[in-house]
Amino acid sequence: MITLGTASAAPGEMDIGRLEVGESRDGGTVGLPVAVINGASPGKTLYMQAASDGDELNGVGVIQRVVPQLDPADISGTILIVGIVNYHAFQVAQHRNPIDDTKMNRAYPGDERGTSSERIAAATFDAARRADLILDLHQGSTSQMINEVRVRCGRHHRMHAKCLRLAKTFGCGYVLDQKGPDGQLARAGPDAGIPTIDPELGGCVGWDEESIQKGVQGVHNVLRGYGFVDGDVELEAQTRARGFDQYGSPVGGLVRFKRDLGERVSTGDVVFEVTDVFGSLKARVTADHDGIFWRARRLPQVASGEYVCSVGIDLDTY
Repeated sequence: MITLGTASAAPGEMDIGRLEVGESRDGGTVGLPVAVINGASPGKTLYMQAASDGDELNGVGVIQRVVPQLDPADISGTILIVGIVNYHAFQVAQHRNPIDDTKMNRAYPGDERGTSSERIAAATFDAARRADLILDLHQGSTSQMINEVRVRCGRHHRMHAKCLRLAKTFGCGYVLDQKGPDGQLARAGPDAGIPTIDPELGGCVGWDEESIQKGVQGVHNVLRGYGFVDGDVELEAQTRARGFDQYGSPVGGLVRFKRDLGERVSTGDVVFEVTDVFGSLKARVTADHDGIFWRARRLPQVASGEYVCSVGIDLDTY
């Protein structure tokens, strides 16, 4: 019998339940939605979670679509799922946990006696540490962004090669291979010896079907590639960026992008222009290095110095 919170499943079974992570302001129990899929045959354990940032919904869409497609009778190993991590933020469609004004993906490995976010992080990381592989499903929050997978442990980490292999198996087509901030699950997992990736499934607030389907395919790739289900994965070449050039606006006004997401950019190319409200050109910003147009703000209005876009640089194919 495999248990996660109140969900328990014998071999060949699936169950859903709740993982208690504290109490709300009215004294009621706060429980995260969880699922256990216990395969009929022994094998590895995969941990998967979504919505650690409460307005990043595409990962929830991936889980909503993947779980009904899985038959425990056809699975070797175990899949542990937390469908919504940042419970309080999800309820109010916010990025940060409103109880403690914390970005959840900076709270790992957590503290079971700490703040609301630290307690949630501790409870979910306790589940994640039971796994052989970790998928932490994200999206680009309010920005527009290509579908990518992030390897956040750093290139000198002992788990880097295994994280990179997991990213390639997931197979979004683009990988950001750059050490992430402290407190990310994609940092804490490798530190505990578990290959972990952070798929960023598109951007903007909402529910994007194309990015969700990319994530669904990525999860199935991992299930096949690591022996949870039958089938082979053809590992396609991925474009890897090792960093970003980030661009702010030199003036205030309205942004007009001159490149599309995923488009190649050469040094000196015009990346965006800024006009006044009457369409008169105020500034033109060019690329500092060759790269890929990776991420862009959603709304056109900017103040001087405000973030506009990012270009992925230091590229290779692996």
